[in-house]
Amino acid sequence: MAFNPLKEKGIPIEKQFKSWSELNSQPYDKDAIHPYTRTAGILMNGVEVEGALFSHNFARHTDDMELKKKLALIRRIEQSQQKVINWMIPADESNLEVTIGYEQVAVDLTAFLAENEKDPYVKQALDFALLEDFDHLYRYANLMRLTMGKDASSVTKQYTEITVGRPTALEHRHPLDDVRKYADKNTADLMTILHTLTIISAEQQTMNFYMNVGDRIEGSLGRGLYLEIAQIEEQHVTHYESLLDPRMSWFEQLFYHELNECWLYYSLMQSESNNNAKKVWEDNLAMEIEHLRIVADMMKQYEKRDPAELIPDGFSHLFRFKSNIDYVRNILKTQYNYNAMDTEFVPARQVPDDYRYFRHQELVNAGGVPSVEVIERVIDKEGQDYRQEVGGPHPVEEYREKVFAR
Repeated sequence: MAFNPLKEKGIPIEKQFKSWSELNSQPYDKDAIHPYTRTAGILMNGVEVEGALFSHNFARHTDDMELKKKLALIRRIEQSQQKVINWMIPADESNLEVTIGYEQVAVDLTAFLAENEKDPYVKQALDFALLEDFDHLYRYANLMRLTMGKDASSVTKQYTEITVGRPTALEHRHPLDDVRKYADKNTADLMTILHTLTIISAEQQTMNFYMNVGDRIEGSLGRGLYLEIAQIEEQHVTHYESLLDPRMSWFEQLFYHELNECWLYYSLMQSESNNNAKKVWEDNLAMEIEHLRIVADMMKQYEKRDPAELIPDGFSHLFRFKSNIDYVRNILKTQYNYNAMDTEFVPARQVPDDYRYFRHQELVNAGGVPSVEVIERVIDKEGQDYRQEVGGPHPVEEYREKVFAR
């Protein structure tokens, strides 16, 4: 039987508060941790942050004092969940090492969601941005090689390839070409909504991280690379958030946020190999089940709706971090040169020479491009760029030359 959190019993919310010592997590060993335990933590930190930010925005749009109090109560607990998760990152894991983890999240999360997405347009949106995050991993990996003399595979292991994707320098589009069509809330599959909320949370988390740590990186080249890719992450948040139906009520959106957390924690419990992390996923699921119950009662009270209608059969599938090398290679081979025109995705040859994309490219890439320069610097130093092509030669022939920069 499919798991339905509305039919489960969680921890009463008054018993969910914890002491500082309980919230101050034991950091993992960065050299021993499984890459997918690291990525699970990064993802769920982003999901909890998104939940808190949404709750704050809801509170700013209601004058109902009792509702504000209920939101504040749930939000305080979810903020504590976020601390438990994010405090698992050890102090000796550098910002660049954490960044490699973030991009591994982006690649393997996006690939999994795309492979399991039923809506063709949403799947295309996922595949489109997948190739861009894949290239970000490659650019940061070369920055690590240049500045730390370290292979990024020490973080990702053998699970995620590191090589050229859709080159970052070509990803800079005019803002009008990053807004997408939304999936109708009345006909969209439940998992489409959860997939979209998940990827928004992850991309927003990455955007915020780069916005805040980019100026902590030593050297103008590294700072420039974070600056450049941070702008792409902003594009990705715009790209994904516009897939959500804006006609959802505040209560619908709140319900789906809590439901999404239940889906992810329950999913991660099934595949987690680290005992400490698994205990966190289990504890947080029990809390989220209670949060979902409270929100379900809100819907009944304020909207006179039965929230069970939004999840009639439970979750059709669970999420898990896994290697997606073959899937990414196939998308690379077939869509590496795609571009966006308004709300559609098209092969680059279909973009007219006078389209706004090219004027925007000339503007932002004038005077040099950090994502190109970092590869050139590695090639100058070592004779070739850094890659980890586990699946064989690059699927795109023109990108096989290991002195490729753009």
